[in-house]
Amino acid sequence: MFTENAAQMLKDHAAASYTRQAVKINHRITVYVGYGHSNCTVIEGETSLILVDALDSDERASRLLTELKETFHKPVKTIIYTHGHPDHRGGSGAFRDTVEEVIAFAPRRPVLKYTQKINDILMKRTVRQFGYKLTEEECITQGIGIREGHAVGDGKYDFLAPTTLYTAEDRVERSIDGVKMELVSAVGETDDQIYIWLPDDEVICCGDNYYGCWPNLYAIRGSQYRDIGAWVDSLKEIMSYPSKALVPGHTMPVLGKERIQEILGNFSGAIESVLLQTLDCMNQGMTESETVEAVKLPEQYQNLSYLGEFYGTADWSVRSIYHGYLGWFDGNAANLNPLPDSVFAAELVRLSGAEKMQKEAEEKLALGEYQMAVQLAELLIQAGESREKAREIKAKGLLKLGERITSANGRHYYIAAAKELL
Repeated sequence: MFTENAAQMLKDHAAASYTRQAVKINHRITVYVGYGHSNCTVIEGETSLILVDALDSDERASRLLTELKETFHKPVKTIIYTHGHPDHRGGSGAFRDTVEEVIAFAPRRPVLKYTQKINDILMKRTVRQFGYKLTEEECITQGIGIREGHAVGDGKYDFLAPTTLYTAEDRVERSIDGVKMELVSAVGETDDQIYIWLPDDEVICCGDNYYGCWPNLYAIRGSQYRDIGAWVDSLKEIMSYPSKALVPGHTMPVLGKERIQEILGNFSGAIESVLLQTLDCMNQGMTESETVEAVKLPEQYQNLSYLGEFYGTADWSVRSIYHGYLGWFDGNAANLNPLPDSVFAAELVRLSGAEKMQKEAEEKLALGEYQMAVQLAELLIQAGESREKAREIKAKGLLKLGERITSANGRHYYIAAAKELL
C-alpha cells in the first residue's frame, strides 16, 4: 500500500485501465471506457439503443450522444442503472428527449433512517476521498476512472429518475427491442446493485461488484457496512454464467471464458480470504489492531494487477469487517468507557513534556517515520499544546503519506486533510 513510487504506479494503472476507447464486444455491444468516470455499455436493439449506465455528467453524456448518433443512427430509448451511485447515472439527462424507460432496482436493505442528518459530514469526507478540490497533479486519478466531470468543470449531474423500479423482485427476465436479458439483484458494493445477463451474446454486465483493482469493501468517506459475504456470493453467482465477456462499471472489460473464471475466481477468493481470516482473528479475541497486522493476502493473490490497492485497501477492509460484526467495543474492559481523547492526550503530553513530544515529532518526520510523526502531532493538537507547530508537522506528515500510498482514495484524503491544516 505504501511505496516510494506510488504516484507512478497510479499513473500506470490509469493508463492501463481506463484510457478513452470504445471497446467492441460483438456486433451489437460496445463499451465506452474513459468517456466518463464510469463506463457506459451500449446495446444495439432492432430500432433503438439500450444503455447500461449513462456516464457521470451531462456534458460528457452529450458528447457520447453525438458519437452514438453518428455511429448507430438509432435513438436511445432505454437506460438500465446497475446501481444508484451518481457517477453511473449523472449523465442520463442528456438522453431525455428520446428515452422511454429507465430501469433500476430498489435496495435490498434500506438506508438507515435519518441518514440525511449527517449529509454535511458525509459530503465533507466525500470531497476529501475523491479529491474534488485537488489539482490534477495532486489527484492524478480517482482510482477506477478519470476524474468526475463535476470536479473538473466538465458538466454537472443531470439525473433521470427510474420509470421502472423493481422493489420486490430479485430476478427479472425482459426482452427489450429484440434483446433478451436477465436483470438480477446482486448485493455487493451497494444494496441496489444488479448484474445484467445477455444470453444470446453470452455477455454479463456486472456493475461495480467487480472492477480491476482492490474494491471499496469500505469507503473511507463513510457508509453503512457493506456485506462482504453477500458480495462474495454475488461474484460466485456471476461466475456461474458461461460468459464470453465480463463488462464492469469501471475499468476494462474482461474477454474470454477462461480468463473471466480466473479473474473472478481470484477476485472473490482474495476478498473471501480477508473476510474469513478477519473473523478467525476476532474469534480468537484479537484486537482490531492485532487483526489488521495478522491478516495477509495469500501469496497467490499478492501480485495480481486486478487486485492492486489503487482504490480500496485490504487493511481498511479488515477494520470494516471488525466493526461490522462486533461493533465499536473491542472486548478490552479498559476501553469500555474511555476518557475523552483530549483528556487522555493532555495527560500523555504532560507526562512526556510538550517540548519533548514536539521535538520527537519533528525528528520522526525527518527520519521518514511519517505515521508516528502525525500521531504525535495529533496528541499535541488534542492537548491544546503547540498547536500551530503541531498542525504544521501533521500537515507535512500527511502530505508525505499521500505521496506514498497507492490507493487514490487514500492519497486524496491525506492531501486534502493536509491542505485544510495549512
